[in-house]
Amino acid sequence: MPPTQAESVTRKIGQECAVHGEIVSETLIAFMVKAVILDPSNGFTMDITLMKSDVQNLVKLCMAQLLYTKNPSLDTIKILGSVTREITDNRACAKEELESLYRKIISYVLLRSGLGSPTGIKTVREVTAALQSVFPQAELGTFLTLSKKDKECQLKELTMIVTGIRLFNRDCGKGGEGIDNLPGVLHEAIPATPQHVDDQLEKTQHQAYCYTAVLEKAADNPFMKAELQPYMLKQALYNMRQCEVFLQIILSDIITGAQEVEMMTKQLGALLEQLKVTVKSKTAVPTSQPFLGTHELFLPERIMQHHLNGVTVKTDMCRTKEHMEDRVNVVFLETTANFDELLIQYRGFCAYTFAATDGFLLPGISLEIRLGNFLSSRRTTALSK
Repeated sequence: MPPTQAESVTRKIGQECAVHGEIVSETLIAFMVKAVILDPSNGFTMDITLMKSDVQNLVKLCMAQLLYTKNPSLDTIKILGSVTREITDNRACAKEELESLYRKIISYVLLRSGLGSPTGIKTVREVTAALQSVFPQAELGTFLTLSKKDKECQLKELTMIVTGIRLFNRDCGKGGEGIDNLPGVLHEAIPATPQHVDDQLEKTQHQAYCYTAVLEKAADNPFMKAELQPYMLKQALYNMRQCEVFLQIILSDIITGAQEVEMMTKQLGALLEQLKVTVKSKTAVPTSQPFLGTHELFLPERIMQHHLNGVTVKTDMCRTKEHMEDRVNVVFLETTANFDELLIQYRGFCAYTFAATDGFLLPGISLEIRLGNFLSSRRTTALSK
């Protein structure tokens, strides 16, 4: 959405909120607009100009969120937004007013960093000491002459600096009150997470194999086909295969995340060591949380076992091994450029089987190039048909 359209939408939402008796800041409205657009379920695209109907829908969705009084996350945003506004709009002159403003800046820095409780006396003292080392109260006069935008930028910079000071002191063992050992927590949690997702993936794949076996048996048995509702069973198979793909993506993201955490932890450690050498190990300043739900099975276990009687439930690997003797042209990973980028259609499921059996999903075990696309087949002769 272009900036001019975004400004227009923000103004319209602000006016609508005012009509309903709610005064909402432009910052909060802009945040809500972005959140609604980025939510895939709302069907918006970030980089294009919205049609009139899309704008009306966007305003409606944002209004519903902003006027919903029982929204905890919105309350959290409003809290931080109001703290920012109290600081940037402040016109303090008297000594007491300046002291009050400085305390608000301390609260803002602590709230924005998210490290420690704003009601903890030791934490507040530590943040105050760190802030005073880079932004003494005497500089409030200069701060008040800045524009609102410049004030907001300086508040963010002060938060980063103060947070860095507190993290350094914590690493030296002489501060960091209320700061959790996040790298330690992640190092314990991340290794356990892939196993949980892997267990879910294994259960999902097994269920998909069972559905596949029952559908294969029903294909050659008219009586069983009439009893089973193949269409619904295929829908259940689609669900399991889609869930399998999502779990594989999640598992891949977890592994990537673990690598990123390890790299960033090392970078943080190296930076802290470098800082220790620079300040000779003295403290910088004096210091006084995919939900994976269970899937309800389409066929109850008792009925499933009845139809699986005498049937071998094959895994995808078993189906591949059955055709290992077939003559095929092999595409080797080591000798094929950009192997990972090959566009295999239909996520590797056999296109012929899907078309010939009215939508039966069966993993392919061979590849053939048709019209520049890689098509997967359950056997080497299927695509020739």
